[in-house]
Amino acid sequence: MDLTTALTGVLLFIILVSAPLTMIFSVFLLLLYRRAVIRSMRGNGGSSMPGEVAGAKVSAQESPPLRISMIKDTVLLHGRAESAFDATSVSLQRLGLVYGVAGVVYALVLSLPWMITAGGGFPLVRLLWLFVCYAWPGVIVVVMAAATSSGQKQFIFTGYFLFVALIGVVVIARNPDSSVGQLFFFWLFANGAPTLLLATYFLRRIRAVGPLVLTFMVAGVTGAVVLTTIVGSSETMLRAFTGIGVFLGLGATPIYVMINLLGFLLFGVFGWWLLGRLGYAYRTKRMSDQSLNLDALWMMFALFQSITLAFEGWVWIFTGLVAYILYKQITRIGFTRITSQISSDKPSSLLLLRVFALGRKSERMFDTLSKRWLRMGNIDLIAGPDLVTSTVEPHEFLDYMGGHLSRSFIDNPSVLEQRLALRDCLPDPDGRYRVNEFFCRNDTWQMCMSRLASECDVVLMDLRSFSRQNQGCLWELEQLLTNVLLDRVLFVVDETTDNGFLEQQLQRLWKRIPGSSPNLGLAKPQVNLLSVQTSIPKVADQLTKRLFEACFQAE
Repeated sequence: MDLTTALTGVLLFIILVSAPLTMIFSVFLLLLYRRAVIRSMRGNGGSSMPGEVAGAKVSAQESPPLRISMIKDTVLLHGRAESAFDATSVSLQRLGLVYGVAGVVYALVLSLPWMITAGGGFPLVRLLWLFVCYAWPGVIVVVMAAATSSGQKQFIFTGYFLFVALIGVVVIARNPDSSVGQLFFFWLFANGAPTLLLATYFLRRIRAVGPLVLTFMVAGVTGAVVLTTIVGSSETMLRAFTGIGVFLGLGATPIYVMINLLGFLLFGVFGWWLLGRLGYAYRTKRMSDQSLNLDALWMMFALFQSITLAFEGWVWIFTGLVAYILYKQITRIGFTRITSQISSDKPSSLLLLRVFALGRKSERMFDTLSKRWLRMGNIDLIAGPDLVTSTVEPHEFLDYMGGHLSRSFIDNPSVLEQRLALRDCLPDPDGRYRVNEFFCRNDTWQMCMSRLASECDVVLMDLRSFSRQNQGCLWELEQLLTNVLLDRVLFVVDETTDNGFLEQQLQRLWKRIPGSSPNLGLAKPQVNLLSVQTSIPKVADQLTKRLFEACFQAE
């Protein structure tokens, strides 16, 4: 077997085995993680709540009438809200530009070997076709990092494929021997396999931990391949393992499996160490969760696309590595430019509350909201079964894998104060702020929610699917009416919300607020309900504009 065949075969095997294993184990581990978190949430911390958050006292004075406003129209921003919204747009555009430039350089580097090995000089049409094919991972990354609405995503993807079609028409016009089928096959040859495999660890349900699990799986599968290769090429080692297998009563197939498992475990130790280094890099703010995901995506494409180049000569297999290193250097320089433009003002904080029964609707809301808001400030939320696997951070997942999940939970007021003091409010290297997730026990979540609500700049409460069964939401509504200026609170409802029951409870709770409530000083107290009758991504800008307006008009 020649070196080229060996390299391409081994690398391809490692990737093709690691990616499906990543999906399977990510789903399994996240199910275990979710179950462990929910079990811990149902337990008690052994500490009673401070008395002031146990319930609101009825006001001794007559409260002004509460108006409930159903918002359906768009909002026009003014002053600081408009400036902040524009700043997040600029930040996202710069982020997209950084990844776009990195994608251009990456595509050019991958195109060069084909230009060199094909002969016939450097015709522009051929270069453009190769470039547009290898630019595909850059397009995916720009959409994932910078597109904030479904319209923007569709525009970028449509523009890319129209450009591909245009270049394809030019290629066929200049080269009659070329055909649509040949061009289509080359695009699939370069991008098809990695695009499909990305789905195995970028599915919404597992993408929070997919890159971590993939890192471990690649290390383990590599170990299995290396050890079986070494044993197979050494008669002494083969006899040794055969002897061990015979002693244990194993046949040929179990012995082969044993060798693979041993190699997986040996290299798995290195994989676990590597996971620890990634967790450390995340803790020390050398990377964000988003950049970790995008780096894994780009590495997958670089490996696959360099494998196809290896058939032109084994040395070309390093092209993907060179392209990936250049991508990292360009993004590092670009991120420095982005963070240098971040305002020195205190970042804004958003408290996200929701009906835990929303499930995937919560995930879509979070994805839509976080992309823009995290360019301006952090998001605080209390962990719940709906988002527990979507918002898990690398160090939290690694703590769980290491058996230290309990130390993430808030058991008493002193632990809450420590968590609040250690809350991450600084941007990551790519200019993205973080999500601060608070893990609470059954007897500490109310204490935590009350403190977060009193300290945040704006509150978003997702009341879709709200009904009489959501008693915990009623307590949160009471706390918001009692302790948070109504101008700083936005409620989201839709056709699944029991609006009649919601308005009835708001009026009932309003009559109970104590005289110390800041809302009693309002001349015309008003609760704002944003009615969402379509998918959240389609109203992304309207939702975020409302939050920006609420954040700054209350100052």
